[in-house]
Amino acid sequence: MSKAVIIDGKAIAESIYSELTPFFNKHPAKLGIVIVGENPVIASFVRIKERAAEQLGVDMIRRDLPDTASEAEVISLLVELAATTDAVIPQLPAPKHISTDAILAAVPKEKDVDALNPMVVEEERPVHAPVALAAVEILTRNDVRIEGSRAVVVGEGRLVGAPSAWLLKKLGANVSIFSLDKGSINDLKEADIIVSGAGKPGLIKPEHLKKGVALIDAGTSELNKKVVGDADPGCAEVASIITPVPGGVGPVAVAMIFRNLRTLIETNR
Repeated sequence: MSKAVIIDGKAIAESIYSELTPFFNKHPAKLGIVIVGENPVIASFVRIKERAAEQLGVDMIRRDLPDTASEAEVISLLVELAATTDAVIPQLPAPKHISTDAILAAVPKEKDVDALNPMVVEEERPVHAPVALAAVEILTRNDVRIEGSRAVVVGEGRLVGAPSAWLLKKLGANVSIFSLDKGSINDLKEADIIVSGAGKPGLIKPEHLKKGVALIDAGTSELNKKVVGDADPGCAEVASIITPVPGGVGPVAVAMIFRNLRTLIETNR
């Protein structure tokens, strides 16, 4: 039985960094990031971004606030950073007493490298969500045809599901959504492409899949102290390509933040 190509997200990310390096050598850039509270998962995400910034020579301006910080303090810091940097990231998740929508809305669209400001409609964004762009990058590099394909997006979250569905539709795919209250797991059987961001370990099983499907697993959750995706490991026996968790979509999504940063600088300067 032929097994899926296991995508090496780190190798793709490195090739994107090679493409971006000459630009950032020529155009020194500043990227602001606001972190509220201490959370080991957030800390590891931030470290990955910091390492990438260092590799590209991007000046990452980090501001840490205690988890007791008020929403107004976070917004004020974001506004201040947005005025002095090329782009700014409010690191999610925010503590429960802070409205995620409120802090994301504080980032002007021309500085919104994560493309998450809820007040901006997708068509008007200068850049798109890094995870959605990463999914498309992986598909394209592996010669997976998007136009005219049947794509199922699992989950409707703002980080993965919603932007991936929008982008795949824009690129000509016939997109349906499967979530807790929409569609059926049986829809997966029809899919040529699946992009999953449900954060539910083992949700997608080999018997749910059509032979040769391109499976982009962008789900992350913890199981037995390990980070795992939405797809059961057995899916690699059925899919044509599959992204491992960790090491698949994640590194490419971080690289897309910096490709978005380049786009914002080209648009704004």
